[in-house]
Amino acid sequence: MKNTSFLAFDIGATSGRSLLGTLDNERLQMKELTRFPNQMLQIGDHFHWNIYSLFEHLKAGLAAAKKEGVEISSIGIDTWGVDFALIAKDGSILGVPYAYRDPHTNGMPEKYFDIVPREKVYDLTGIQVMNFNSLYQLFALKQADSSLLEATSEILFMPDALAYLLTGNKVVEYTIASTSQILNPRTKQFESQLLEAAGVSPSILGNIVMPGHVVGTLTEVLADESELGKVPVIAVAGHDTASAVAAVPAENERFAYLSSGTWSLMGIEVMDAIINSETYALNYTNEGGIEGTTRFLKNITGMWLLEQCLKEWKKEGISYAYEKLVKMAEAAPAFQSLIDPDHASFANPASMTKSITDFCVATGQISPSNHAEYVRCIFESLSLKYKNVLGKFIQLAPFPIEKLHVIGGGSKNPLLNQWTANAIGIPVIAGPSEATAIGNIMIQAKAAGCISSLQEMRQIIRNSISLEEFLPENKGEWESAYTKFLEVVK
Repeated sequence: MKNTSFLAFDIGATSGRSLLGTLDNERLQMKELTRFPNQMLQIGDHFHWNIYSLFEHLKAGLAAAKKEGVEISSIGIDTWGVDFALIAKDGSILGVPYAYRDPHTNGMPEKYFDIVPREKVYDLTGIQVMNFNSLYQLFALKQADSSLLEATSEILFMPDALAYLLTGNKVVEYTIASTSQILNPRTKQFESQLLEAAGVSPSILGNIVMPGHVVGTLTEVLADESELGKVPVIAVAGHDTASAVAAVPAENERFAYLSSGTWSLMGIEVMDAIINSETYALNYTNEGGIEGTTRFLKNITGMWLLEQCLKEWKKEGISYAYEKLVKMAEAAPAFQSLIDPDHASFANPASMTKSITDFCVATGQISPSNHAEYVRCIFESLSLKYKNVLGKFIQLAPFPIEKLHVIGGGSKNPLLNQWTANAIGIPVIAGPSEATAIGNIMIQAKAAGCISSLQEMRQIIRNSISLEEFLPENKGEWESAYTKFLEVVK
């Protein structure tokens, strides 16, 4: 393994970046090339993703990679889940993709369950029911007699749509398709009956490819414009969480993971989907991983809560560095205000601070009175929510859970990591913060033959990054706080 370089595009629901990863003698080096915003585009009463703006940012990333003066072996793209582009028969993109926070899916799952029972949908897909899942987005478009849907020949999930813009070739990658609530994790194929019941033709679903598949090469235009030549584009684990979990630097199977960003994704890695009456009642999900693994997990609202507060405060002319937020939270009164991060009122409110205040008033608590108290409320509530969710995984896992690996941006928050360890009562291992991009690059490296297995991938990551361990403290205080939390969220 000698100086092999790969280009990763890692695009989240609020920002994206391009990164260069170079493997050299069993170690990985990473360099961020570009960073760009990804904001929902409001058109009338609806929210969309500006896929053409994202494409321009991809081109800027290609240009930045050229300036590095190294040979790029391949390119990979990962994004958030569920959202998709509608593709016409002539190959053009119809309209602009809906964003998962658009209100057009409100109430759609319940309406769909009048046609197909909720229990059957879960049994076929093993996916957590959320109103924005792709199945309900398509159902909403059908219910609205969407002329765009009527003209649709096929759909491409976001990373596949962006790869299509780079290559002109269309594929449907397995891990991103698994977020749709249309795919069966046992057969690893789409369940046509679910779309037929929605009144949507299953012909819009393409053939599934597994992570590592070569989508194609850069188009002639992009190859010339970027001066990179006909570089292959790889269908990595297109769902950002799948790429992130591939980068968990675990030594064995006895771990849980927490991918901490706008969303907090907590789960375990298993070989077979876990679908039964208990997981149905808990609304836990089974999504695709690499090498045939299943990511058995729960979506938890994460840093979205803080991000929306920061937006409000910025409008007031106040901005905070992350380190400052941590110090503010640490100095605020403990366990004064607790919320359920997944309460419906926090999904997309006009004012997040008002929603938090309203929740505290409704549950008979002291409301936060300053910015520091809002931040502490969010961090403590997330820590206790993690304890609640992890407790269920401990009961369901086919192995003992000895550690929680925190990856993603949240792994850089030492206070939240310590409080999480305090709450859950087992060690927290923090890092890598760039897990998604690292996983993206490592899957490209595996496709190129530089790495032979997931185990080797994780060994190289352990060799290449610094990890931080947080051990549980103040057990009694956190147990008391958890009792209060359960009362608040019941």
